[in-house]
Amino acid sequence: MLKRKILERLFRQHYNEMFHLARTLLSADDEAEDIVQDVFARLMESDIVPEAKGIRAYLMTAVHHGCTNIIRRNTMQQKVEKLYPIDNVTDLQPIDRITERLDAIQACVNEFREPHRSIFYLRLDEPFVTVNSVTGDIGMKQALDEYCKLIRNKTPKSRL
Repeated sequence: MLKRKILERLFRQHYNEMFHLARTLLSADDEAEDIVQDVFARLMESDIVPEAKGIRAYLMTAVHHGCTNIIRRNTMQQKVEKLYPIDNVTDLQPIDRITERLDAIQACVNEFREPHRSIFYLRLDEPFVTVNSVTGDIGMKQALDEYCKLIRNKTPKSRL
């Protein structure tokens, strides 16, 4: 009961100053109130009875740390949102449509005649191999170009 009375007195004495600091740091009344209330709630839950000497500094530091944590969390969230924009069409496209398109491409490639099928897979498996280095002659390259056009025409249109 004694602790409760001490906390009530501290609340009345320091609330305005604590709230002003939090509001200045956060620019939001609701978050500032939450921070100040959280400081007193943690004091109430702890077994520590605050001493009169240095209590103002303790309370203001606790508010400052709470505000810093919110600012850090908001900053991190903004950084993550910049790294992973959710308005990208590819991110919102259902996985079923992507799988359907890949299956259609695989079916087209399976219809290729040899050696074109092997060359096509070789080109996909080796990222730095050019079509010209794999095919060696103009006729082969033209055949692969035709197969690529065939894939584009036979597969469902999608924004991959």
